Amino acid sequence: MEKVIFILGPTGVGKSNMAVNLAHVFGGEIISADSVQLYKGFDIGSAKVSAEEMAGVPHHLIDICNPNDYFTVSDFVDMTRQKITEVTSRNKLPIIVGGTGLYVNSLLGGYNFGGTEKHDDFRLKIKQEIEEQGHLAVWQKLKDLNSVIAEKIEPNNTNRLIRGLEIATYGQEQTENKPMYDYKLFALNLDRTVLYDRINKRVDKMIDAGLVKEVKLLFKNGARKDSQPMKAIGYKEVVDFLDGNTDEKTMIDLIKQHTRNYAKRQLTYLRGLEKKYDLNFINADENAEQNITNMIKGWL
Repeated sequence: MEKVIFILGPTGVGKSNMAVNLAHVFGGEIISADSVQLYKGFDIGSAKVSAEEMAGVPHHLIDICNPNDYFTVSDFVDMTRQKITEVTSRNKLPIIVGGTGLYVNSLLGGYNFGGTEKHDDFRLKIKQEIEEQGHLAVWQKLKDLNSVIAEKIEPNNTNRLIRGLEIATYGQEQTENKPMYDYKLFALNLDRTVLYDRINKRVDKMIDAGLVKEVKLLFKNGARKDSQPMKAIGYKEVVDFLDGNTDEKTMIDLIKQHTRNYAKRQLTYLRGLEKKYDLNFINADENAEQNITNMIKGWL
């Protein structure tokens, strides 16, 4: 069974830096589990690791999609399984890093999407139905086809609704309860006050680094407002600002607020994973790296 390390945690807690340091210690390669860092050009708002921050450690599943591409959980699972095997074949240790808990749960839980391929014509048809009939009507259609899949999807989540109908129409979603890997699962955490302060300062740095200019450039190069990454926190608020719906101060305040709320949801999701898997919560203080290193050494 292939060995895999997971470094999870809320946004702004220090996952990327921790993973790079561990990769140097254990000869690892990093696989991103971030749903926005997948996309080319979405750099500042996703806090994408720079070449300098990678510090010579190979990183995978970053900048693999164009802005208007559609990327599913199934895509992540398929690509990550392949990358884990590739990294292991080089006698390196795969280290999966990110804040998208659904990706990790789907990978570790052994989700099998029935080999369902993408059907572009079908997806376009469903998107048109949503525009004409509304999300709830199309979700009800999914529920009639497969209530199990429907109950896992919020009716107003366009991308997941389309994918759910695709699976219900062309294949079946199955799950395997036994984890597919020999894993060590870590979740970094911080005192909420400290974490929220980090998030606020991080947003200020993103603004200073040119987040608004980044979004303008993305639009100039053809990115659509309805693309997956443009709906992410940090980008959707800038879009509203550029559309004249908010002023700059409101935009910044909303990014901070929404990011803090997201961090809270991430931690809630991780608490749920703790009930399913052997997950180790680690306080992200000055002793965190040594504590994790010791646990990995014992496991290896």
